[in-house]
Amino acid sequence: MIRIMILILLFMIESLFAQDFQGIVTYKTNRKMDLNMEDSKMNADMQKQLQEMLKKQFQKEFRLNFNTTESVYREEENLGAPQPASGVQIVVAGSGASNILYKNIKEKRFARKQDMMGKLFLVKDNLEKLDWKLEDETKKIGKYTCYKATAKRMGQRMRSMTISTDNEEEEMTEPEEEEITITAWYTPEIPISNGPGNYWGLPGLILEINDGDQSILSTKLVLNPKKEIDIKEPTKGKVVTEEKFEKIMEKKMKEMRDRMNTRGNGGNFEIRIGG
Repeated sequence: MIRIMILILLFMIESLFAQDFQGIVTYKTNRKMDLNMEDSKMNADMQKQLQEMLKKQFQKEFRLNFNTTESVYREEENLGAPQPASGVQIVVAGSGASNILYKNIKEKRFARKQDMMGKLFLVKDNLEKLDWKLEDETKKIGKYTCYKATAKRMGQRMRSMTISTDNEEEEMTEPEEEEITITAWYTPEIPISNGPGNYWGLPGLILEINDGDQSILSTKLVLNPKKEIDIKEPTKGKVVTEEKFEKIMEKKMKEMRDRMNTRGNGGNFEIRIGG
């Protein structure tokens, strides 16, 4: 019954929108990360500082510019972001405000411009199609009525994390792959089959996502702004598939780890997190 009601509502709303319908959504992200440092050589103050830095590292703000078939998703630059304290370095693979994710929902493909340690890549591939299950549960996000949808996929809650001190390295082993339940909240009031990151495929714009340890929540939404929004597919960078890029990223992270071990850290701490 819920599927029929949503489809009817979607058909009615779609007839009201012109072909140039567009909008801007601001999302905030957060990631749970429990860092076990009981066996680390860090003192209590350093451990506390590190926990706070990791928390801020994963509290990001993104913007999705969209129309009926395309979108561009990118991180908002935060000029006031806290700088790491002396002796502590955090490296998050694949992150950065210069990265751009373009999605073409009609053609079911994406193009992602991504900087990997100073080298520019253009990752091109097909969009992953999740098997969404539409639920009866609803809730309000802002002024919009949102419906719940769930999907399952295999993944890891944390890719990798390494703590280095001087020439010694304490590496947290990667967890095995497990089935992760993705919970999405979408609104048919905005009949765009799009959402943050690589998420798409629901009969309405996704305003909230919970994917394992990560949550993404919309905080601002502007429909049909007076100024036409910019949606351009990135074209610069070495073209690779998603699978190829993952292999390159793993190789680069290993090279960085080996390089740091060779020259020593001089008493510094370094945290490296796979993207």
